[in-house]
Amino acid sequence: MKTFLKKLILGTLTLTALSSCGQSAKKIEQMEDKAKALTGLATATFGTGCFWCTEAVYHEMEGVESVVSGYSGGFIENPTYEQVCSKVTGHAECVEIKYDPKKVSYVELLEVFFRVHDPTTKDRQGNDVGPQYRSVIFYHNDEQKQLAEKAIKELNASGAYSKPIVTEVAKAEKFYVAEAYHQNYFANNPNQGYCAFVVAPKVDKFRKVFKEKLKKN
Repeated sequence: MKTFLKKLILGTLTLTALSSCGQSAKKIEQMEDKAKALTGLATATFGTGCFWCTEAVYHEMEGVESVVSGYSGGFIENPTYEQVCSKVTGHAECVEIKYDPKKVSYVELLEVFFRVHDPTTKDRQGNDVGPQYRSVIFYHNDEQKQLAEKAIKELNASGAYSKPIVTEVAKAEKFYVAEAYHQNYFANNPNQGYCAFVVAPKVDKFRKVFKEKLKKN
């Protein structure tokens, strides 16, 4: 973890740029652990602003088996994109990642998370403003929670950012898959304005900084 944090801090500086209720949460964690044992895959859920950017980056990472764009952290069922954009549902745009822990660790996923967006701006990423664009880590077990909180604490202490990190760390809730046209959006729409001027530069930066973590063709 120390090696990861040192590397993360240095990289962040260079780029300037995770009762009955208790019993229910425990059951969710047990189900997640069971799924991991059966499939060999684990789950990570992150929000870094617009999910088009997040999805495009993690799709290229070695050990990541799938990335799905969707909504989580809100209080209505089956929200639509239009409802989420209205800023009244409480949901964040996020991605659900299925990954192979034998090939990529949660720590490495966190490293990418903190590098590809600004975790110091509340409910905002660039010109995208609203609670749906908040920086958030939805943890699926206690280990993920501890790793996320420790990373934030030590990054703040290091002065890696000029402002405090405001990333929310919350228990993973129901994840709603976004509409079909949002999936693989960058790959399917590379010439669309937002993709060309916002998503593409982030993907290019990821490829340069994390070239050793890219999937092998």
